[in-house]
Amino acid sequence: MSLFVPMNLTCPNCAAVFTYEAVGSVNADRRPDLRTEILEDRFQTATCSECGHGFRLEPDFNYLDVGRHQWIAALPASQLRDHLDIVADTQAVFDLSYGAQAPAAAQSVGQDLQQRLVFGWPALREKLVLQDIGFDDTLWEVAKLDLLRRLPEAPMAEGVELRLMGAQADMLDLAWISASSETHLNDFQVERRLYDHIAADPAPWQAVQVLLASSPFVDIQKLFMGEGPP
Repeated sequence: MSLFVPMNLTCPNCAAVFTYEAVGSVNADRRPDLRTEILEDRFQTATCSECGHGFRLEPDFNYLDVGRHQWIAALPASQLRDHLDIVADTQAVFDLSYGAQAPAAAQSVGQDLQQRLVFGWPALREKLVLQDIGFDDTLWEVAKLDLLRRLPEAPMAEGVELRLMGAQADMLDLAWISASSETHLNDFQVERRLYDHIAADPAPWQAVQVLLASSPFVDIQKLFMGEGPP
């Protein structure tokens, strides 16, 4: 089931303190409405009881969707630089819940789950979009790398991410987004064949696929930061 816990929040606008039900875990099978809220960028949006200012809590929860075979540890974008250490922590959580250290019934569920780690709301939302349109997320990250070498300009900087927003017929909607503020810096479209070409013949990209899939954190950002010592 989905778990929520009361949390005292401080309004960034007026500094008033108020209580909000913060999410601890999401079960999208039982609460599909929460999945919809994530896709619509309105999940965990709090409103100050004093001044009415709205703001969004950073993600810090586990997301489960057995029907779509997804288990995702979603953490704040600010923790991205610590991804090497966090991978081990999230693996331990999964092992206790659905992996080798879980009860037999839970392990039977876990064997069909794709385990992922993401940082920030845009990254989490993208994983849900990819599942909806039937894209392999590792191959999609490969497609991003292929796209980056083709773009005349790319606003690449720490905290700025390239994310898939959706698909329309033969076109894909993408955006450069500030992960912390969720601000769209640039929205554009590319042809779907960018992905289809790689999915039809992934062999030339085998080496980078191995790097991307070396941990549950499947994201091109880790290639720019390095994977740490062997």
